[in-house]
Amino acid sequence: MISPSELIINKDGSVFHLHLRPEQLADRVILVGDPARVSVVANRFEAKECEVSSREFHTITGRYQGKRITVVSHGIGSDNIDIVLNELDALANIDFKTREIKPDFRQLTFVRIGTSGGLQPYTPIGTYVAAERSIGFDGVLYFYADTERIRDLQMEQALLRQLDWKVEGLRPYVVKADPSLIEQITHGDMVRGMTIAANGFYGPQGRLLRLPLADAQLNQKIQAFDFEGHHITNYEMESSALAGLSALMGHRAMTICCIIAGRVDKHMNTDYASALENLIDTVLDRI
Repeated sequence: MISPSELIINKDGSVFHLHLRPEQLADRVILVGDPARVSVVANRFEAKECEVSSREFHTITGRYQGKRITVVSHGIGSDNIDIVLNELDALANIDFKTREIKPDFRQLTFVRIGTSGGLQPYTPIGTYVAAERSIGFDGVLYFYADTERIRDLQMEQALLRQLDWKVEGLRPYVVKADPSLIEQITHGDMVRGMTIAANGFYGPQGRLLRLPLADAQLNQKIQAFDFEGHHITNYEMESSALAGLSALMGHRAMTICCIIAGRVDKHMNTDYASALENLIDTVLDRI
């Protein structure tokens, strides 16, 4: 039995942070960072079953073209992904009455729709990039056992060597997205890339404001990185924890980002709503 301190269940039978009850979760889950973006996705539903908000976590479950879908906002950062993934998995695979793991595993499908900064000439503003591999600069996965079985250890060694890694106490890890989900969602209109999930927006992504960086040349080395002919395409902040935790748990997961900033040419597009809405429509059709 899982103790009350490990799995916190609210008085209404909902899980602690998300405030969702097990019956409110669909097998198909779209994840977004911004709580307001949940409504943008759910406005396309033909019917809505429930809407729940708690802190930065906003959830709507409904139906789109006959498919039951849950949309959840996770806020910013891989630490929030740790909360959201564990609680969604608990809703699916732990009996909230007995506090025991259910005998029959229920697999969930997660597609995260986000925004990102492009790192290559072929990922300009407006490009849709699917993270076929996610590179974690966050460290979340190292708190769980048996990660070697789902990590790309060969690419991790290439990263340390080619980037001449100088950030003390942090080792990048690499996890692949679910290959069947990549095939299902990405067609000829998306780039299949390698995405860095940073543990911050400024220094960890090489942005220089008032504080000097531990490695001022890191972004140039990232842009030049080559692993078996593949290059690092973009920065964001959640894909590695999502891919890693989902793989450990047995779920299908991937991240797709709309490029809204060019980190090479230092351009930024703050008017990206229409491009993101087109991506939302595409994911809803294919999930």
